[in-house]
Amino acid sequence: MIAQIVDFAHSELVAYFGMILILSAFFLETRDILQSKAITYLGLMAGGSGLLAIRAYLISEWAFFILEIAWFAAAVLGILALRK
Repeated sequence: MIAQIVDFAHSELVAYFGMILILSAFFLETRDILQSKAITYLGLMAGGSGLLAIRAYLISEWAFFILEIAWFAAAVLGILALRK
């Protein structure tokens, strides 16, 4: 079961889904449909960067991994700030 999850995380499908989430958030924000501090925007960014961080880790892309962890942390901290 764990091996299947790791195999799936290695797939291009996960990378494309993460990319779609991030680009959707960016597109909607630049069109004034979402605000950059909205929970939906931050959720899309956290989800997308989290998926891409996992993928980067699994394929040993360390610079990309660090970048995605930073984006993920920024989005999660933004979500936590909204909840207070």
